[in-house]
Amino acid sequence: MWLNNNVTEFILLGLTQDPFRKKILFVVFLLFYMGTLVGNLLIIATIKTSQKLGSPMYYFLFYLSLSDTCFSTTIAPRTIVDSLMKEAFISFNECIIQVFTFHFFGCLEIFILILMAVDRYVAICKPLHYMTIMSHRVCGILVVIAWVGSCVHSLVQICLALSLPFCGPNEIDHYFCDLQPLLKLACTDTYMINLLLVSNSGAICTVSFLMLMVSYVIILHSLKNHSAEGKRKALSTCISHIIVVILFFGPCIFIYTRPATTFPMDKMIAIFYSIGTPLLNPLIYTLRNAEVKNAMKMLWKKKLVSDDRK
Repeated sequence: MWLNNNVTEFILLGLTQDPFRKKILFVVFLLFYMGTLVGNLLIIATIKTSQKLGSPMYYFLFYLSLSDTCFSTTIAPRTIVDSLMKEAFISFNECIIQVFTFHFFGCLEIFILILMAVDRYVAICKPLHYMTIMSHRVCGILVVIAWVGSCVHSLVQICLALSLPFCGPNEIDHYFCDLQPLLKLACTDTYMINLLLVSNSGAICTVSFLMLMVSYVIILHSLKNHSAEGKRKALSTCISHIIVVILFFGPCIFIYTRPATTFPMDKMIAIFYSIGTPLLNPLIYTLRNAEVKNAMKMLWKKKLVSDDRK
């Protein structure tokens, strides 16, 4: 049974209250979001239309780009609109929905990154059994498990948020709704809630990051038995994955694995993993992956040919 709240809406204080700086943020966020949509949707379209990108690695990359697109969409459009407002209001229900979707797609991205690491481990360390272990059916089941796991994680976040009583201040010192800033507004002792938050979000981020780093260390160690060409290709792929993992998990661990204390830099760090990482991921994967770049060129050529025929 949830506690009754006197607060029906919140005021998002955003990154700044200065009108001129808000206009700059509008332009920056709009450009970042458009770049995220173009980059990730291009990868999605390329993988869906290219027969050469049918391996499990690209199957998981498809879902990574999808989760990046949705993850950014839970935050960026509203932030862009709010930067044009004198005061940004968000209803209690909208705030709860934002908490759910933000954590759902963020957690989904974590699980997809783990699946991509598993795929690379099997491909490099068990090459003879790769197609048997990472069959299309197995990959499909793994993705379904990732979606279910993300849903369970997000429902826990919602339960924590709904258990908080709000009876006074309604100004959220952030540019989106999340449990950390909401804890500051609750008119009750939030020690246990924060402990549950750290054990949920914090544990998922930290344990997943350590698992990924250990797996890539094992993968890189096993490369000594491969040919020079095999080493080069595997190393290129693994480095791309490691860069993405560090860029995403570093800020997340900083935010979600500490006690209920806030720092002035928290909002800037949140920008990095909520807006920046979804933009950088497609750039990292396309710039360091010849197969994806070639498939994109073929997709562009087909588009030009179809336009000429019209």
